[in-house]
Amino acid sequence: MIDSHCHLDFDEYEGRRDEVIKEAHAAGVHTLINIGVDLQSSLRSVELAEKYDSVYAVVGVHPHDARTLDDRVMAGLKELTGREQVVAIGEIGLDYYRDLSPRAVQRKAFRRQLELAVERELPVVIHTRQAFDETVAIVEEYADRLAGGVFHCFPGDADDARRVIDLGFVISVGGVITYSNSRMGRMAAEVPLDKIMLETDSPYLTPQPHRGKTNCPAYVVLICEKLAELKGISRREVESVTDRVCRKLFRLVETFEG
Repeated sequence: MIDSHCHLDFDEYEGRRDEVIKEAHAAGVHTLINIGVDLQSSLRSVELAEKYDSVYAVVGVHPHDARTLDDRVMAGLKELTGREQVVAIGEIGLDYYRDLSPRAVQRKAFRRQLELAVERELPVVIHTRQAFDETVAIVEEYADRLAGGVFHCFPGDADDARRVIDLGFVISVGGVITYSNSRMGRMAAEVPLDKIMLETDSPYLTPQPHRGKTNCPAYVVLICEKLAELKGISRREVESVTDRVCRKLFRLVETFEG
């Protein structure tokens, strides 16, 4: 099983990263995609991927930190994309909920990183919060030149998901689907399984029954089980299909069949 989106470099795991990764392996989670949010966390993400065979890195600047994306940071990100363990650019996008960077700055940073993804032929990991329509509109400008991507922690309904899928993207679902009567759960029940990946977004959005505690990649198993319940299929089928989607997007195998 794959956790397609986690932040193991964050302070919440200081002093216990080895333990958290071992717990993930013990739970059957064999691959972890660690996501950058600024240049420093992207560097840490690559360092983790170089240390652990089961970890891959994604590098980028989150919309919260878009104001930091100057030429120096762009050069640093471009250098990191040459590392073997880097599989995507992200997480990038727009966040109009917290507005921690001015919206015009967010849009500029988003476009600059999409252009980098096109140049480096890498997929993208998209973050969008209270900015879905504008995020999709910007992605549409680049979609035919991008190597695909994922809208992580998907915020929309099934119709919104179809818009993203029509652009050649997939979506990911996390612990929110385990919450009572969640919109994400209803959406996930309708979207084709072969357009979905599983994620924890650790240390955030911990699934039931551990809600309120620090999330960890081992809990992606609980998300898999809930999606299987929503779909009325086996956990094994969910694991097989969603892992295949993730491997294909991030090119974790040299050839893809099926």
